[in-house]
This record gives sequence, structure tokens and C-alpha cells, in this order.
Amino acid sequence: MAVEKPHGGFANYEEFRDGLDHEYDDVEEYVDLAADLRSVVSGEVRFDEYAQVLYATDGSIYKAKPAGVVLPRNADDVQNAVRVAAEHDVPIMARGAGSSLGGQAVGPGCVVLDMTTYMDDILEIDPDRQRARVQPGVVQDHFDEAAREYGLKFAPDPASSNRATIGGGIGNNSTGAHSVRYGISDAYTEELDVVLADGSLIHTREVVLDSPEWEEIVSKTDREAEIYETVRAIVEENAEEIEERYPDLKRNVSGYNLNKVVYENEDGEDVINLSKLFVGAESTLGVIVEAEISLVTLPEETALVLYCFDDLIETLEAVPEALEFDPSAVELMDSEVFRLARESEQFAQYEEPIPDGTEATLMLEYDSELHDDFEEAIGRTNEHFVENGDAFDALEAYTEEDQADLWKLRKAAIPLLMSLEGDPKPYPFIEDATVPPEELAEYVEKFMDVLEDHDTSAAYFAHAGSGTLHIRPILNLKDDSGIQTMQSITDAVTDLVLEHEGSFSGEHGDGLARTAFNPKMYGEDLWQAFKDVKSVFDPDWRMNPGKVVYTDEEPTDMRENLRYGHAYASIEPQTKLDFSEEGGFSHLVELCNGCGTCRQTDDVMCPTYRGMKDEIATTRGRANMLRSAISGDLPEEEMYSERFQKEVLDLCVGCKGCKSDCPTGVDLAKLKAETKHQYHEREGIGLRSRLFGNIDTLSKVGSTLAPLSNLGPKLPGSRRVMEKIAGIAADRELPSFQQESFQEWFAKRGPRVDPDAADRKVVLFPDTYTNYSYSRPGKAAVRVLESAGVHVTVPEDVGPSGRAAFSVGMLDDAEERAVANIERFAEYVDQGYEIVSLEPSDAVMFQDEYLDLAPSATAEKVAGHSYGISEYMDVYRLVEDLPLGETDETLAYHGHCHQKATGKDHHAVGVLRRAGYAVDPLDTTCCGMAGSFGYEAEHYDLSKSIGERLFEKIDESEGSPVAPGASCRSQIGDRDEPTEKPPHPIEKVNDLLPAQ
Repeated sequence: MAVEKPHGGFANYEEFRDGLDHEYDDVEEYVDLAADLRSVVSGEVRFDEYAQVLYATDGSIYKAKPAGVVLPRNADDVQNAVRVAAEHDVPIMARGAGSSLGGQAVGPGCVVLDMTTYMDDILEIDPDRQRARVQPGVVQDHFDEAAREYGLKFAPDPASSNRATIGGGIGNNSTGAHSVRYGISDAYTEELDVVLADGSLIHTREVVLDSPEWEEIVSKTDREAEIYETVRAIVEENAEEIEERYPDLKRNVSGYNLNKVVYENEDGEDVINLSKLFVGAESTLGVIVEAEISLVTLPEETALVLYCFDDLIETLEAVPEALEFDPSAVELMDSEVFRLARESEQFAQYEEPIPDGTEATLMLEYDSELHDDFEEAIGRTNEHFVENGDAFDALEAYTEEDQADLWKLRKAAIPLLMSLEGDPKPYPFIEDATVPPEELAEYVEKFMDVLEDHDTSAAYFAHAGSGTLHIRPILNLKDDSGIQTMQSITDAVTDLVLEHEGSFSGEHGDGLARTAFNPKMYGEDLWQAFKDVKSVFDPDWRMNPGKVVYTDEEPTDMRENLRYGHAYASIEPQTKLDFSEEGGFSHLVELCNGCGTCRQTDDVMCPTYRGMKDEIATTRGRANMLRSAISGDLPEEEMYSERFQKEVLDLCVGCKGCKSDCPTGVDLAKLKAETKHQYHEREGIGLRSRLFGNIDTLSKVGSTLAPLSNLGPKLPGSRRVMEKIAGIAADRELPSFQQESFQEWFAKRGPRVDPDAADRKVVLFPDTYTNYSYSRPGKAAVRVLESAGVHVTVPEDVGPSGRAAFSVGMLDDAEERAVANIERFAEYVDQGYEIVSLEPSDAVMFQDEYLDLAPSATAEKVAGHSYGISEYMDVYRLVEDLPLGETDETLAYHGHCHQKATGKDHHAVGVLRRAGYAVDPLDTTCCGMAGSFGYEAEHYDLSKSIGERLFEKIDESEGSPVAPGASCRSQIGDRDEPTEKPPHPIEKVNDLLPAQ
């Protein structure tokens, strides 16, 4: 049965994209090629400098500018693009999410086919046959979510499954933590539709050798017939070499799958299935446009146990013993991973249970399809590893929540390692070499010797049960000696792998990193066989050249096309904000390793990508553009051009999600604010930026003139005039103004709790929206806090937080406000007050951005005493002190991006639940409003598109919506026809207090 397109609710993205102007000047070298492609492709064709930069990198250490990019809509587009590329004698390659670690998705001078934008449909799921048909661009987690309805899943589970595509996984022969149980992608790839190098389309499937079907195929005189006959002959002529040279492992993704393309099927027939040859071929043999995959049943339950050892080698020696207990996963982590997690604000909570003295852990997962009694199964391994073995402790996890925490710690390994300060990084170039599990301990001991010989170190983690241990040597690839050391280590380690009858790659493929070593692994005869396979599929060797195989004239060298080679240099601009903690502006930009996490749909980052499905809207895309601007790949002044500002920076909503969701912490909101500031310094500040940056002053005037000021936007034609002059969307409902400000209300009312008698004292910050437009949350907060015995004051001598000015890059104004507020707040703190904000973005401004705008010990003191209202109530458990009535109401809670980014979003849920509400925390990521972003005419449709997920989640929930952010409440209230905006959480707490 067909399945709805899994876009996470963002149904309007295509309409938004259709409204964009992508007709930019093509790079002169490729003008004719681009024109010919546009004449035959219904999708998008981009051959400008920006497209080249955006697709020059993937998740690897490599970089090479392509000729341009095609976003095909269907198989016809792919066929036409391949034919045109052939006519121009230009190489071509297919690309999924670009999360590959070996450089598979980097192709110098290639026409890149980005399959993720349009060719991402789940065509059919057949639960009876446990099969599915998909287009290559479907994200694996989206597919698994759809298949879960039938109790099924696609077995390979790479760590990147929340953005990696099934087509990319097939091209790379991907696997994951559960390969011990399920194997790798080639076992589940049954049939394919593939476009060959000449543009012809073939359908691959099991064909019984010498059957009538076989005879019909080979009786023709076309490319397909030649391929079938040649591949069969190659396999038969090299049978002995294939038997001897291919390692006997669950994981081997180096070279072509000559050992799997001809086999005996379930009926005992000898068959050939070219699908198996395309798996792991990295689009060097053809472009997959449709795949039929087989599925496995989803275990109803799982359990985890983590064994703690005081020695890494003893841990590795336990791996083959662990496999005897039928686990579905066996994962390893070492002390370096734990150290980095312990020092990380994001991951420290997951490391806390790890006991002191742990040098390495072995994590075993059991599932209900193999084990009826988890406690009995874990009891057996406890007896073996703890009571009678070398492990000194065991952490058991039976609930989904506890297991999720352990998996998060395991999956944090790579981001933690890549966030190391300075230029030396743990790079992935030989990290997924694989040996038989029983050889692991000896292999690692010798690997350590190699590292010692090269005066470097590494961390050890990953899929020990399959013999794949991720080991990333720490090197500086900006230095020539570091590059040569990389080559030398690879030579030594590949020798070591062969000694242990392993594979150079058990997970991440060949790409630019390991292709050069395939002759060493497979020998002269199979290397020639690989070349013959390549030649019959791709006679001109134009399909993703240099991967898996290479020509004698153009050998692949792992030291070439590096993103950071010895010639790399970048400009370190003078900045307004303090970037010292990040190592400088350029270092923060360079923290992006290209892994593509920003393409996921289950965290805050990156809202505009979800709305547009365009690489330029990802954190990775923006970081690539910034890096190219500061390193000379783009003209020096390009960063300050109108196009750069509009397409690269203005589409960042400043949600700060990247600060927490990006594995290496690329804080694009901070980079954007700084770059916008530099732009304003050069070009001046536009009218709309001034209006939004000074919204507090504008609101104060509006409040003074209310209610007359509220009539202006309602006059016929006034909104259209406002849109034309200031670019404020005519269709967006504008805030109204209240005549009495919140500060004025409180000044008349006064505090009701004596400060000398109170245990706690609070400065309740009067944010712009609460102060001039909607004071109910402020009044509710005063009443709730005072009911808990807190003395509250609402100061009249503090200005706006500066958040609005910061968001539009008016950093001089933001700094001025920060300095004044820090000075005043510090006086309050010295008198025993805490600073509490109703608006989450203001709370985070005090806690975070003030440290960048005006770094000082005083700013740190203020930050340490600043809270959001729910955070304050949760930290000091104030709900327990309130005389609350009972309620049976359910609330659908949407958290604010800035709170999510700083790990403070859970406080409101805790407060509301303790108050007596049933709370449904919605997985809504960003609302799409983002302060001024949703008011901007050119972003209005995109803002609404991003909000689709929020609207859907609200509709699915049984609760009534509640949200702390004023922008979020506006987006919800403006959903269709403007309606009553949902309340702030503090209003719901106030509702349960006795009537006054």
C-alpha cells in the first residue's frame, strides 16, 4: 500500500521553494552544460558559485567543487541529466544527505544529483511480503516511522538514520549497531531500478542462471545483456580469488560485492542479482531511482546492560564471549568518551551513572524476539562477566527512557571527539577497519603501537560485536606533516588488518579515503576484476570517478582534495562579540564537520531546512558558505553582499537549536548576529531592521497612544502600505497595545510580600510584549510568586533586554542595553534578588548572550542568577508551597527554541504537572515565528510552513495548547483565522489559585 510522503508535516515547502528566485549566473565554465540540462530536466538546475560551495563537502575530511547540482523530480530527469552529462563528457554522481564519512559524496567537476528534495516517496509497504518500494531520497527514520505501523523496519540502522537516506545507505552498503543481529544493507536490497551511464534504465532482481529469463536478457545486443554476461564471467573466472580474498565477516563494504552477486536462492537455484552489486558501489556503476527492500519485524521490547571494566584490552577480550549470549548489539566505549561527556554540558547527565575507574564498557542489548526473560538473560551475563569475569560493575536498563540515555551516551562519541579544541582533530580515515571479533584485542594492542610510533592517540568505541571498532587518530590536517602521518598510519593499519584477515572498511565505505588501498586488500586479479566491472557498466568511467576503483592515469590519493589541507588559510575577522571561548570566529565556523545532523526533523535544528528542503537552509550549508567566504573560495566581499545576507543569513531564524543539536556546537545564531553587524557597519541599517531592533521604543509609543494606535493597522489598505514600505507581512496579525503598561500596573499595585520577611526575592523582568501588549502572564506571575511567599519587584529602571536588537545584528544597541542591565541587575543580585523573565528569549539573553556582548565577572554573576519563570519555580520547588485547587485538564505544551537549546525546556512541564495538570509535551521543534522572522513579508509563507508541524501536533494532542514564548503563542493564534492566543504556563498555574 502507498504511504503518505513523510515530510514531518511541512506540506508547504514546495510551494515556498517555487516562489524563490534561483536564476543566478552560472559559473562561466559550465554555462552550456547548465542550459542543456535545464532544457530537459523538470527539476531544478543550479550551476552558480553558491551551489558549488554547498555541495563541495560531505561528512568526510574532503572538499571538491562540483560543476553544479541537479535536483531531479523523477527517473526521467535522472536519465536526461545522465545523458546530457555524457554529451558534455562531465562526470556525474548521486547524493543523499551527504553524511558519508569516506568522501563518497564529493566529486570534483561532477554534476551532483541531489535525490533528497523531490525523489523521497515511500511508494509502497507490503506487510504480508515484508517488502517495501521506495525512492532513494527517503530518510530512513521517516521510512521506519511509517513501517512501524505494521510492526516492521528496515534492518540496517546507521547512527545517521535521522537524516541519511535509504538510497545513500544502499550506495554505501550501510549498517549500524545491530549488524550483529541483522547484517548489512546488501542482505535487504532485493530489486532496483537503476539509470546506467548511457541514460538507459534497467530493473535488477534475482534471475535464475540459464533460465528462459536469463536467455531472454542475454539474447539482446544492448548494454544490459553485456553487463549480465560480463559480470557472470568475472565471478566464475575469479571464483577462487573471491573465496580466498573476501574476508569472512558480517561487515565488509570495501570494493564491489563480487562475492554476493551470484548465489543460491531459497529454492536451491543458482541466481544472479545485480542489485547486490549496486549495493556499496557508491554510485560508480549507476544511479538508483527506485528500490525494493525487504523488512524485518520490530521487536516489541529490548533491554540493555552495560558492563564496566578497568582495562580496555580485557574489555575487548570479552567481546567474543558476549556473542555467545545472543545479543542484538554489542557496543564498546572507552574512558576518553566518558571524560569528554563528563565535561560536556549536553552529555554530562548521561555519563553520571558510569562508576569511577571505568576504562571501558561493553554494552549488550537483548530483544524480545530472542529472549523471553530479560532479567534471566542479563543474570546469566552478569554471572559470566561480573561474578566470574573481569567486569567490576553492571548497569541494567529495562525501560525505554533508561535505555535511551545509554544509547545517547554511545552515539555521543563522535560529536564529543570532533568538538575537541584546536586544529588537531580525531579524523575518520581508517576508523572503521574490521577484524573478526576474536581478533579484536590483539588487533587493538598492535594499533596502539602504530599510534605510539606516530606520536598520537585515539579514542575507541563502536560496534565491537561485529569487529568494527571506531578508532580516530588525532591529527592536524592543516599541516603537511599531519597529512603525511595520516598516509603512514593508514599504510601500517591496513597491513595490520590484512594480518588479521579483516576489511579496510566495515561501515563507511571506500570513497576518497580508502579506494587507493583496495588493490592492497584484494590483490592484482580482483583489482582487475573490479576495473572490468566498472568498464562494462560505465565504459567512459564518468560515474563518480575515483571511488572504489581508479584508473592508472588518475590514481586516487587519500591526501588530495582535503577540506583542510596544508594550503588552507582563513581570515579571522575583528568581532564585536566575544568568540574567545570558541577559539575565534573562524574556528567556530570550522567546527562544522559536515555530518548533516541539521537535516534531521526531530530536534529544533534546523527549522528553515524543514520548511524548504534546501541545503542552503541547513546549519551545514550556512557554515560552508561562511567558511568559503573567510577562506577565499568565494570572493572576499561576498559575505557582505546582499545575496549572501538574504539567502544565507536571513533564512537563519536564530533559534539557537544548532548550539545544542549540532554535534560539534556550531552556534549559527551567534555567527549570524556578528556577520549581520559587520554588514550593517558597511552598508547601514535598513528601516525594517531599525523598527524591529527598537521594538520596545515603538511599543512604548503604541501603548501611550492606545487605543488609537490599535486602529491604524485596521484601516483599509494600511497593511499593504506597511508591507510595501517596511516589508512587514500584510497577512500577519500585529500585536495590539494596552494603555496601561505592566510596569505602571505594578507601580500602582505595589508588592504584597514584605522583602524583609520573604525567604526569596525576585526581580520580574518586564519584557516588551508583556509590558505593552499582553500583561496577563506578568500579573499571573506576580500573584503565583507572592502566593509562594516570594517578594516580587518589577523595576522601572531597566531597559529592554536587547534581544530584538541582537536578532537583527544591531550589536552596538544590544551591547549598550546589556551593559546597562548588567550593572543594574548586579545591584539587585547583591541585595539577594534573582532575575526572573517571563519571555524565554530574554532569560536566555541574560544567561548566554550577555556573556558574549559584555564579558565580565559581573555578567557571569548576573547570568548565574537569571531564570525563566518556570525554571525558577522548578529549581526552588515553589509549586509545593502554593494553595492550588484540583484540575483534570490536559495541556499540550510547546516549548520555546531558546529554552530547548539551553536544556531548560523541561522545567515548565515539571511545574505544570506538579500543579496537577496532565501535560503532553509536544515534539514540535520550532514554531517558525522566531521573533521578527514571521512578520517579514518574504518569510511569511516559510514561517507558516515551518509551523505546520506545530499545528499538526496540537491537533493530534488531547490537550489545549500552552506556550511560554510570545512569538509561539502568536503563531498558534494566527494559525488560520486569528483566534484567542494560548496562555503562558504561569497563567495556568495562576488559574488554580483560590479566587481573590
